[in-house]
Order: sequence, then C-alpha cells, then structure tokens
Amino acid sequence: MNGPLKNVMPWVLLALLPVSALAHFQVVLIPETLLEDGGTQTLKMPFSHPADGGPVMPMEKPISLHVWDKEGLKDVTETLQPLRWTSATNTGDAWQAEYNFKALGDHIFVLAPQPYFDKPENKYIQQFTKSIINVGAFPTHWDKELGLNAEIVPMVAPYAILTGSNFSGVVKSNGKPVPNADVEVEFVNYDLDTENNKYSDEQKVSLPSDVFVTQTIKTDSNGVFHYSIPHEGFWGFSALAVGSEKELNGEELSQDAVIWVQARDFK
Repeated sequence: MNGPLKNVMPWVLLALLPVSALAHFQVVLIPETLLEDGGTQTLKMPFSHPADGGPVMPMEKPISLHVWDKEGLKDVTETLQPLRWTSATNTGDAWQAEYNFKALGDHIFVLAPQPYFDKPENKYIQQFTKSIINVGAFPTHWDKELGLNAEIVPMVAPYAILTGSNFSGVVKSNGKPVPNADVEVEFVNYDLDTENNKYSDEQKVSLPSDVFVTQTIKTDSNGVFHYSIPHEGFWGFSALAVGSEKELNGEELSQDAVIWVQARDFK
C-alpha cells in the first residue's frame, strides 16, 4: 500500500473489552472464498449474531448489491431473492443472490442493506458489508478502495490467511481514515448450512469466557487495525458508527463497515 499508511508500525491497539455478546453482523458469505473453477454460487445474507448461532434479525430488501471483478463494476441488485434463515433461537427474513463466477481473480461484493431499527439499543444500524471471493488462486484487486460511506479496506487478502497470522485493515469513511474507531470481531462459531438456510446445530469451539464472544479492537491514528486470527474459519470485522450519517427519523443511526475473512490451517 502506498502513501502515509505504508510505514505504519505493525502494533495493535488491542483491548478485549466487556462488550455485549450479541453484536450484530451482516453476513455475506458462501462456504469457500477460494474457488478453483468459478461457476454459479449462492451468497447467503442473514443479519444475525454468528458467534452465538443467532438470533436472526428480519431484513427488508437491501438497497443494493454490487460486485467488482477485473472487468469493472456490476450492479447485481436484481438477483436478490428472499429466504428464511434459521438460527438456534429463531427464524427470520434474509436474502440470497446467485452469481456466476466467470472471470479469474478477485470479486468484491458489497451489500448496502436497509437500516435496521434495534429496539434494545434504541437506534438504527446499517452495515455496509464487503466479502471478497477469489477464483483460480489469482489475486487481482482485493485491496481496492471503493470510497464507501463506511468501509474497511483490507491490507491482507481476506481469502489468503493462515491460522495464527494477522489480518490488517484500514477503516475509512468516504476515503478518509477513521482514527480511534471501535472494531468488533466475531468468529462464525456455527457453520453455514447453505442447503437448508440455517446455522449448524453444533458450535465449532468452546470459548473460555463470554468476553471472547465479541472482541473489540481500536484503530490507530491512521485508521489501521490488526488482529491475530487464532482459529480456522470465517471471521467478521465491524467498524462501528464510522459512516457520515448519524441520524435517521429522529433516532441515532450507526453506519458500520463490515468485512469477512476466512482463515485456513496448513494441510
């Protein structure tokens, strides 16, 4: 990465804070982020609490779904279809989209959902969510900055992470770094059963304490954060309230930036 972020010291402003175990995460995932040959895949998009296996919050039809491949920007909003997603505690309205991966290289999906009003927190939540899928193990533009209102720009390819290594990103709003932002981190502790539109019944790991369900890290003065990933699987990062719009219908609006990464073990 060029510019002033190039020489950022690789240290972490890490604090395991006692935050709520029920952190919201907009999911945009398929079972594998590394595809050998492409083909048609179905992205699943529940709005839920993946570390706990639920509950699922009801989603209205998203504002938009876009994908950037090596040929440019594509609006694939019309491919969105409703579904019902089942968690350990409930079933709720969610969305899915079929996409035919034809080109080699990176495909950056960006979902812009409708704001969701969370009654317990008495505020709206809108999570601009990125998920990067690669075809053919041919990296191209995974670090492309999109200029979103709320965005995490990866400094490490999100699909090429070994368990125990770091994921690093820059939190930005309309192209400007956001210092001292709270970034929530959660592990998808229940596998995605994409055939039956549900989380698996069994959790993958047992956590030593509830404090590890949702961890919070801070960005530094350049908007950068780092996190060492301790287990294979999917991890979500959500930078809270970094978007420029702060109010909707007279209530607080939290515009969050979400990105999904997948860590793998050595074979």
